[in-house]
Amino acid sequence: MSLPTGTVPAPPSTPRELPSADWAVAHTLLNCLLREVSAPEHQTAVCDGHLLLRLPRAGVLLRVALRRTSLLGAHRYTGPVYVQENGRWGEADWRSLAEYTQAELSLRTGVRNEEFLEQVASSHQGVRSALAVHGSRPGAEGQGAYLASEQSLLFGHRFHPTPKARSGDAASWAAYAPEAGASFPLRLFAVREHLVAEELARPDAAAALDRLHPDVPEGYRLLPAHPWQLSLLQDHPGLRAALARGDLLDLGPSARPFAATASVRTLYDGDTFLKFSLNVRITNCLRKNASYELSGAVALTRFLDGALADLAARFPGSAMLREPAYRSLALPGADGTPDVALLEGFGVIVREGLSRRLLPGTTPLLAGAVADEYPTGPGHLSHLLGDAGPQRALAWWRAYLKLLVPPVLAAYFDHGLVLEPHLQNVLVCVGDDGMPAQVLFRDLEGTKLLPEHHADTLAGLPPEVAGPMSYDAQRGWDRVVYCLLVNHVSEMLAALADLHPSLEPALWAAVRAVLEDHADAYGCPPRLAALLAGVPLPAKANLLTRWERKADRAAGYVRLPSPLAESVLSGASVSFDPWSAR
Repeated sequence: MSLPTGTVPAPPSTPRELPSADWAVAHTLLNCLLREVSAPEHQTAVCDGHLLLRLPRAGVLLRVALRRTSLLGAHRYTGPVYVQENGRWGEADWRSLAEYTQAELSLRTGVRNEEFLEQVASSHQGVRSALAVHGSRPGAEGQGAYLASEQSLLFGHRFHPTPKARSGDAASWAAYAPEAGASFPLRLFAVREHLVAEELARPDAAAALDRLHPDVPEGYRLLPAHPWQLSLLQDHPGLRAALARGDLLDLGPSARPFAATASVRTLYDGDTFLKFSLNVRITNCLRKNASYELSGAVALTRFLDGALADLAARFPGSAMLREPAYRSLALPGADGTPDVALLEGFGVIVREGLSRRLLPGTTPLLAGAVADEYPTGPGHLSHLLGDAGPQRALAWWRAYLKLLVPPVLAAYFDHGLVLEPHLQNVLVCVGDDGMPAQVLFRDLEGTKLLPEHHADTLAGLPPEVAGPMSYDAQRGWDRVVYCLLVNHVSEMLAALADLHPSLEPALWAAVRAVLEDHADAYGCPPRLAALLAGVPLPAKANLLTRWERKADRAAGYVRLPSPLAESVLSGASVSFDPWSAR
């Protein structure tokens, strides 16, 4: 078998009905198997409007109907998945598909993962819960449209095997999950000043915390806590003792509620973002602020001020939300040093609010919500474009690419910065006409430095902070290309191609054009030249990473046939790679 070579008749536009949890989970598992297992080993084909996918070691042949094929292999499916048994096709539910996946990966890797089926089941329950509350939530405009976009991701990352997996009880998830429209007060504490851990990139950076409760007793500082995180830490003996001694004072709930954004642990009150620790496993990781991440966010805000100012001046349609402060509880443990569980558990990072960087007259929308496969919120691309024809869609796309792509490339090549512009780290700011006017990047946790550009800066930091803050040049480039082109651009392009299927080659040609424009204007370094030549694109191996229980930083990549090669875009028959056959 080979990669898809056939075509499917043009399907309807973006489906108006949402899939069931069963189908959504099954389709997501298929995406992962296609990208990381079957396609690299040439075990897939498109035939008569269906994708055929073989798991060669487990001896399983699967089939699913296609709504639309994709030049990148990121196809759109419809309906149930089928498995061939004794020469006949029978429906395979999501649980069976998870079991087939488990069997194939066990045989392929020699690794057993007893958690996998449980995590898929947790993700299925998460999707079911999100769908159950979705229909009862009202739409929103203006600022409400922004929060609605943050809280509209019902299905999660469609190339992750367990995008909605989570630990913790269902009641807590319902109270604090973005999909449930969660908004709630923080729990406020006063901490004796000598027990406060804090770093500031500028003198007023912690004002967003202090104004949550201006009447803190003298000798104390304010420390907010996520109520879910507090419930997980409330039995810590050191914390209970500190409360009993009066080293911490419980001030009760905040006057203003905070809303959960797409990351769950980052909350927003309409003015400021606060990124809390949350000792809950979501998707793949325990979502806590490690001590090096607390210091690293403030250090990056300080060190990158000049580089980010240069990028904003050169590319005025883009900006980065800084993280200029953190605050936490430095309560001594038995050895006299701060108790790490409390230092990290109470750590909160202050992120700039939208008003500091947002262009007037624009509405910010989460890129992941704009590009979602299904129209789950008011910010979806189908709502922004409405009944606009292909030319309007192309104009939207070209405007968007010019805002998004050049600053990310300049950050890497000119400043040695690895930005992480995946769909949850970018806000699309649109005007009243729905056209993109600005992009905002966020979350410095994923921003890394290239050592050859920043040797002195990294040498001046503690090793435990500097190490996680850097990537070598090749790993950094893989991360940039994956986040920018595979995770972000290709998914936004897919949403446009759902509306206008015949446009897909033109949409990829526009991506190539903006890369060529950057190369012409700022020089064409070898890595960019290779990208334009059509070398395979790195895609993060989420399934294999989850299977082998690796940390995100240790994730590997699979290589995808690039749709950027001129031969692909022109329909020429010449091919330098058998994967590029369409």
